[in-house]
Amino acid sequence: MLELRHVQKIYNPGTVNEMCLFTDFNLKIEKGEFVSIVGSNGSGKTSMLNILCGSIPIESGQICIGGEDVAKQKEFQRHRRIGRVYQNPAMGTCPSMTILENMALADNKGKRYGLGRGTNKQRIAFYREQLSQLHLGLEDKLDVRVGSLSGGQRQAMALLMSTMTPIEILILDEHTAALDPKTAETIMELTDRIVSEKQLTTLMVTHNLRYALEYGNRLLMMHEGGVILDKKGEEKQAVRMEELLKIFNEISIECGN
Repeated sequence: MLELRHVQKIYNPGTVNEMCLFTDFNLKIEKGEFVSIVGSNGSGKTSMLNILCGSIPIESGQICIGGEDVAKQKEFQRHRRIGRVYQNPAMGTCPSMTILENMALADNKGKRYGLGRGTNKQRIAFYREQLSQLHLGLEDKLDVRVGSLSGGQRQAMALLMSTMTPIEILILDEHTAALDPKTAETIMELTDRIVSEKQLTTLMVTHNLRYALEYGNRLLMMHEGGVILDKKGEEKQAVRMEELLKIFNEISIECGN
């Protein structure tokens, strides 16, 4: 369903700061897999997500979604098939616009914009119904500016908005890292429910090892631009926290930390 083939990525090519992160990177994700991705800083986790979404270019290789190579497509073109939630809650919503206006924007993702009204009043009941599933009372605050909401409320909205239109892939880029523990738990439970209900192929980068073990049906650990651990199904369920911590400690010693 999703495949990276022989991907090469070089940062700052031709300069003294040139750094080759991926030399011949290959990864295949099956349709419907919920993949938790962990790894030390600089391991390539976020770079891989950026490559998938088209946020950064690659030197060579293929990025295949549903058998189609999208490596040369622009970021906005790929986003018709990909939903993304960022670490910063402010990046997934427009703070100066109301909840209703944000929902309308998400509802029109991938559609052509004309000079008509941006908000379709006939869709307001649908927006209320969608927001009510968050159990945050946002369905009664449609005229409130999103910038006045808490980080957790905004992240919940960002998650909902990214999956409102039909997508094939959901990208979660440390989407609970900026939240307090209680709110993070709420967002993870919401994430798990949405992914399950919509049967989305999902890649979640996280520094929370417990979340990586508890959520999803596949676990990847990355290091220096490669995958050093890949467990799925029953193998993933058998992985213990002690095993992950041991690998992290070995990596830290290797890197001189």
